[in-house]
Amino acid sequence: MQDTKLFETILGIATPWRISRVALDTTGERVDLWAEHADTRWPCPECQQDLGGHDHADERVWRHLDTCQYQTFLHARVPRVDCPTHGVRQVRVPWAEPRSRFTVLMERLIIDLIRQCSTVKGACAIARVTWDEAWGVMSRAVTRGRVRKQARPMPYIGVDEKAFRKGHRYHTVVCDLERATVEFVAEDRKIESLGTFYDQLTPAQREALQGVAMDMWEPYIQATRTRLPDGDQRIVFDRFHIMREMTKAVDTVRKQEHRGFLRDDGESPLTKTKYLWLFSEERLPERHADTFAAVQALELKVGRAWAIKEGLRTLWTFRQDAAVRRFFKRWYGWAMRSRLDPVKKVARMIQRHLDGVLRYVPHPITNGVAEGLNSKIMSIKRKAGGFRNAQHFTTAIYFHCGGLDLYPR
Repeated sequence: MQDTKLFETILGIATPWRISRVALDTTGERVDLWAEHADTRWPCPECQQDLGGHDHADERVWRHLDTCQYQTFLHARVPRVDCPTHGVRQVRVPWAEPRSRFTVLMERLIIDLIRQCSTVKGACAIARVTWDEAWGVMSRAVTRGRVRKQARPMPYIGVDEKAFRKGHRYHTVVCDLERATVEFVAEDRKIESLGTFYDQLTPAQREALQGVAMDMWEPYIQATRTRLPDGDQRIVFDRFHIMREMTKAVDTVRKQEHRGFLRDDGESPLTKTKYLWLFSEERLPERHADTFAAVQALELKVGRAWAIKEGLRTLWTFRQDAAVRRFFKRWYGWAMRSRLDPVKKVARMIQRHLDGVLRYVPHPITNGVAEGLNSKIMSIKRKAGGFRNAQHFTTAIYFHCGGLDLYPR
């Protein structure tokens, strides 16, 4: 097989295009290909109307997959048509996307490399392209994937924030809890950040949406209440967030009590027990069981706070509204009689948002999926060494977590 026919087959080039010449540069370790076309009519890239050739653009060059260890470049002068509706337009070539400097096969390889390496820099080293070139492929892939993504029903979504940089700079991240994909990313964590997502939902999506798992961040609550019909009835406050606040309260009680012991006689039974109180009862490591039992037997304030915290976990085991409300009433009384201010503060917070907390009964959803995606996002951010540009951070989230169809066709 002639070398021109070989590359025509590899590139999938068919009439009216053909490879007219192949040049091998062993010193520069590159292969250059030149594509030419026969006289024919061309479809307008906008309306597909068949038109005669108008003129040619200047020669363009596309990077293709390496031929063995040699970088391969495809050259061609692309014809233009003069459409009566859209004016002069450059026709589409079968081997590359519009405005791309790479062939379709090369773009697919770069996308796969970025996915596997989780960093643009790693993909650049393997594919031997510049950072700007690889990022351009990544950015176009995200744009392409978001355009292709269909507006599908999402019964349950999770809303969470992700720190972009130090100094309380955040991104709002909305994910589909059933498909475990990021559906929307916005800068900041204001009402408008989440409200923009609700505004773009179709009527069918609004109707299908049953529950929104979130923490008790007021702007997210207000956005859901004001931008969704019956939005207040769709809020489900995340149990992991509530238990995290309760665990912080236990730790605050421990620190206060520990300081009191040190102040009084310089010795404290709570020394080196910080992490013991963070465990739930069934997750306490066996090696710490005796130590923890001994400290509990002292009937300290932190022991009482820990017991109240463990009692709260029962709230999410109920499946009947009346039963869970009776339980909470008893637990709330216990917490308020504890004389432990950090515990009472969390109890009041739960009481203020009780309807959203108890909505877990009909809609047993949590932000566990969102937290898992946050861990993946954090890993991507760490491998990239952080992001200075907020839009680049958004693009990376969509690329790695959006469940998008990224490949060119």
